[in-house]
Amino acid sequence: MNKFQYSSPKNTPKSSEELIEDLQLVAKNLNTEKLSQKLYTEHGKYDCSTFIRHFGTWNKALLKAGLKLSNIINYSDEELFENILNIWQKKGAQPTRRDLNTVDSEISSGSYRRRFISWTNAIKEFIEYTNSKEISPIKNRITQISVNNNRDPSLRLRFQVLKRDNFSCVKCGASPAKDQYIVLNIDHIKPWSKGGLTEISNLQTLCQDCNLGKSNIE
Repeated sequence: MNKFQYSSPKNTPKSSEELIEDLQLVAKNLNTEKLSQKLYTEHGKYDCSTFIRHFGTWNKALLKAGLKLSNIINYSDEELFENILNIWQKKGAQPTRRDLNTVDSEISSGSYRRRFISWTNAIKEFIEYTNSKEISPIKNRITQISVNNNRDPSLRLRFQVLKRDNFSCVKCGASPAKDQYIVLNIDHIKPWSKGGLTEISNLQTLCQDCNLGKSNIE
């Protein structure tokens, strides 16, 4: 004999815990720390207006759930370019405007329109930026030391290395374009700890597994 079960009405007020739990679940399933209202509407259980009524704003709900804000307006050029690089790396090819609507993008198309007028202009600006030379005038010994002490490659240099290596691990060929769980690192061929410089000839693309296995061995 089937047992009857109580079902709460659809308009029953939800608790903060229920709302936060669903935000965190959707973010976890999509593997993202930033959750836009559009993404949540597609994958979440409740209406976004419920969060706004309950917490005051969508961003306040995200903060309660321990997630990052999703609608920052004033991004710097560096942040906008970093997002382009991340999408390019995961896709293995030049991003399109449609790619900004995927989970891989942390910034919406509106931010690029406000800054560059169009997505085409944004891509052109990014490519011009990455093709330009590093600004590192060596006027004296002090400047030389300052430049060489920069262990982490700049966004510009990271893109140049990734593009040269076809956005794939040079050891095993792994690529985020083929496997979304692959994480690529920029590795010093001659380890930094042994005097290796942060310049394109001494850098290579390794997946996380190959990079961990290499350690500080040349």
